[in-house]
Amino acid sequence: MEILAFGVQADEKPLIERAFAELHEDVRCLDVFLNADTAAIAAGHEVISTSVNAQLDAEVLQTLAAGGTKMIAQRSTGFNNIDLDVAGRLGLTVARVSYYSPYSVAEFAWTLAMAVNRRVVRAANRTRDFDFRLDGLMGRDLHGRTAGVIGTGRIGEAFTRIAHGFGMRLLGLDVAPNPVCGELGMTYVDDKHELLAAADLVSLHVPLLPATRHLIGARELRAMKDDAILVNSSRGGLIDSEALVGELRKGRFLGVGLDVYEAEAGLFFLDKSMEAVDDDTLARLMTFPNVLVTSHQAYYTADAVAQIVDTTARNIGDHIAGRRGENVLVPAAPTP
Repeated sequence: MEILAFGVQADEKPLIERAFAELHEDVRCLDVFLNADTAAIAAGHEVISTSVNAQLDAEVLQTLAAGGTKMIAQRSTGFNNIDLDVAGRLGLTVARVSYYSPYSVAEFAWTLAMAVNRRVVRAANRTRDFDFRLDGLMGRDLHGRTAGVIGTGRIGEAFTRIAHGFGMRLLGLDVAPNPVCGELGMTYVDDKHELLAAADLVSLHVPLLPATRHLIGARELRAMKDDAILVNSSRGGLIDSEALVGELRKGRFLGVGLDVYEAEAGLFFLDKSMEAVDDDTLARLMTFPNVLVTSHQAYYTADAVAQIVDTTARNIGDHIAGRRGENVLVPAAPTP
């Protein structure tokens, strides 16, 4: 069986080829992303693997099913890009990677926070031109200030451990408090506006669901301190980007670090440097000196990607062997 992998990055390809060689299955890696224009390529392939920015709506899923695809193995934890109801009706098996190194994302969230706090990008650009002035580069100590962590699962916990190491006061918001974070001294609050009003640094670590879309909207942004730092390394749709631009235009926030963007599909992971990008909101975000945008790379460490690829290979191996693995989303597990 040849497995078709869409949206494969150059650094990722040898890891995928190695994992599937150990599975004794052939794999063909494509750098194009799965969407309505590319779905026909999958014809004749029982199993395909997709990346987080694949478009798996009803149209694409119907094309895949008509071409003989039986299983979709997504190489990510998130699956908000997949219409699971349609996949179920079409008889497609869908699996994801439910766990990989939480440190990759948590450490990168802190990279963004420190970069905007200490004006690292501006400083590096200056020194390349042999401009060694310090004007405009002043940051501030995070020790003794308040970190607000929204979502305290594995990644949020790892982020909290680092915040604790900085000597920060810890505030958390989650439907289920994490006892480890509690042991680190985190105080949980029930109202997100209370957390936003008190925090000097806010970091988001929740999945994108209908209930969390625009979790940080105009009202929430107004609740934040004028000199707060906002970091999102989770999902772009958690923040209302247009509302964020509106607040930034007022001169608010010490810094904003975004590794994700709500309309990133079709942009992130691609070279658009020679094209006119017609996303006015993203273009406007890029103009603010206190905003740092990166291209959904928080997960992108050798450790995390190896875990993602190995889990994907196991998911496919389970499908081939007729087993239902723990990472299967569709068909849904039977109710006990």
